[in-house]
Amino acid sequence: MALSLTSFTKISMERNDRYVWNKIPELTLLFWIMKITATTLGETGGDLVAQTMNVGYATSTIIFFAFFLVVVTAQLFSTRYIPPIYWAVIVATSTAGTTMSDYMDRTLDLGYATGSLILISILITILVIWRLAEKSLSVTEVQSRRGEIFYWVAILFSNTLGTALGDFLADDSGLGFGGSALLISGVILLVILAYFFTRISRVVLFWIAFVLTRPFGATFGDLLTKPHEKGGLGYGTEGASVILFAMLVGFVIYESLHHKKESTKTVTAFAD
Repeated sequence: MALSLTSFTKISMERNDRYVWNKIPELTLLFWIMKITATTLGETGGDLVAQTMNVGYATSTIIFFAFFLVVVTAQLFSTRYIPPIYWAVIVATSTAGTTMSDYMDRTLDLGYATGSLILISILITILVIWRLAEKSLSVTEVQSRRGEIFYWVAILFSNTLGTALGDFLADDSGLGFGGSALLISGVILLVILAYFFTRISRVVLFWIAFVLTRPFGATFGDLLTKPHEKGGLGYGTEGASVILFAMLVGFVIYESLHHKKESTKTVTAFAD
């Protein structure tokens, strides 16, 4: 029996507001590439405003958090996955997370280790409350608006934690940028192996990977921003931000076209 697009949309919005399921992208390799690009852009953009433009961490945090509230509101009130909006929220969580972390660790002088511990505690608390409230921590099928709010709050603090953790490994641990990059790469490789060869919770592995890809991307940002004498390409925060923005726009355009094509296939399949 033929099924119209209206009927298909109605079915996808039934059962406890399960309209949100198609607002979250699939966890493919492209997702992780875009995540690293977006969060690296968040770091270079945050540093550009807070440090290069000398706006300061506190004021920059207010600016970026306001931007986060605007785009996350658009995301919450959308009824489908719209790549430009979704990835704008990811960038917003990373820019806000960068300046929030730096404000805690540098302006408040908490230090990277203490800041990381505080943020780990906050993230775990958010995930526990989310689990108790929603009975699920699924990051592929968020089943209510409240669950989506938990999702974005957790992402905001995971990106903030990723910033603090990356700074701790690069500066306080003695590993330096090269050593911390190797360590993070090794842990991410272990997470990938655990995903394919163990029964460890996929939710746990997701959040470990989500946090670690933030400082992992920072090494790419350092490569772009640092001067030639320090082993970088010397683009600075301005040039690096432009390059990363262009890359992300390209990925978003591709993802938008791909998602539109897949959505058309799905509707056609239900109609047949």
